[in-house]
Amino acid sequence: MTPRIVALKSKNLVGLSQEMSLVDNRTFELWKNFRAHSKKVLNRSSNDFISLQEYPIDYFQVFSPAKKFVKWACVEVVNFDSVPEEMNRLVLEAGLYAVFSYKGTAQNAQAFFQYIYGEWIPKSKYNLDDRPHFEVLGAKYKNNDPDSEEEVWIPIKAK
Repeated sequence: MTPRIVALKSKNLVGLSQEMSLVDNRTFELWKNFRAHSKKVLNRSSNDFISLQEYPIDYFQVFSPAKKFVKWACVEVVNFDSVPEEMNRLVLEAGLYAVFSYKGTAQNAQAFFQYIYGEWIPKSKYNLDDRPHFEVLGAKYKNNDPDSEEEVWIPIKAK
């Protein structure tokens, strides 16, 4: 499982966000709410959806499933000229990312992420960077389907 290393340009995102933890996971509620309003976003730059996580700086140092983070359900837009009233804006800063392909359900992703954080990053020439982590849910994404495919973007910086 070798990632692509990508120098991402900044992106303008529009969506909804909510604080949660893995213990108090409110992802379904967040996406249900966002999907109900996503057609109001008029100036999208792609048909993809983005699931994004903003973790506190110490989140991965001493991991606990009860630690809180902010999760976003969002889409990329050309600009912020037409943001629906109930949505928020986020500028995803440019930077280096390791991009992994994942196929399967969310319930089966634990081993995938354990490999990234427990093996790939420690053995690579990169450290985690303090920027958002995100998944691109494109045309091959099918919620809760074992054949679902998505891209997992992990922020990195040289060691």
